[in-house]
Amino acid sequence: MDLFYLIFDDYETLDLMGPVEFLARVPEININYVSFDGGMKRSKQGFLIKTKKLNKMPKESILLLPGGQGTRALVNDSEFILRLKECVLASKFCLSVCTGSALIARTGELNGLKATSNKRSLEWIKSCGEAVKWQERASWAKDNKFYTASGVAAGMDMALGFISDHFGKELAQSIANKTKYNLQKSAKKDR
Repeated sequence: MDLFYLIFDDYETLDLMGPVEFLARVPEININYVSFDGGMKRSKQGFLIKTKKLNKMPKESILLLPGGQGTRALVNDSEFILRLKECVLASKFCLSVCTGSALIARTGELNGLKATSNKRSLEWIKSCGEAVKWQERASWAKDNKFYTASGVAAGMDMALGFISDHFGKELAQSIANKTKYNLQKSAKKDR
C-alpha cells in the first residue's frame, strides 16, 4: 500500500519523522514524500527534504499530513485546500499530526467526525472546522478513515495505533519494542 506524506514549507520536523520511523517498518507500506509543486521543502527547524510532485492521489492509498507553522497560511490557500480535498477523497485512509488536522478540517471532510489536534492551538484549529467534533483530551482520534493526532509524540502514538488497527497488534508492539518506544494503547490518554 502506498503512503503519501504531503509536505509543505514550515512543517514540524518530528510530525514527519516520528510517524515515518514506525510506518517505514511495515512491509506492506511504501512511503512517498510529495508536495503539490515538488522540489525541496524546509521544516520550521531547517530540515530539507526532496519531494516528488503529486499530480493525482492514487485510489486506495494512505495520505498523511504533518502540522507546523506552514498550516497557518495554507488554511487560507483555496487552491491548496481544493487539491487537498481531492486527495482526501481519493485516499483509503487519511492521517494527520498536530495542526495538519486544520488543513483537513478546511476541506469539510471532517465535518461531523471526531478529530483532535495540538491543544495549544485548539481554538484556532476549531475556527478552521466548526462542524468537527474536536476532542479536547486525546492523544489521537480515529473516526471513519481519519486518524488525527495531537502533535509531535502523539503522532508517533497515532502511527502505532494505525499499524495496530490495520496491520496487527503484534506488529505494532514489535515495532515499539525494536525502537524502544512505550506503546500507548489508549488514544484517550493525552500527552
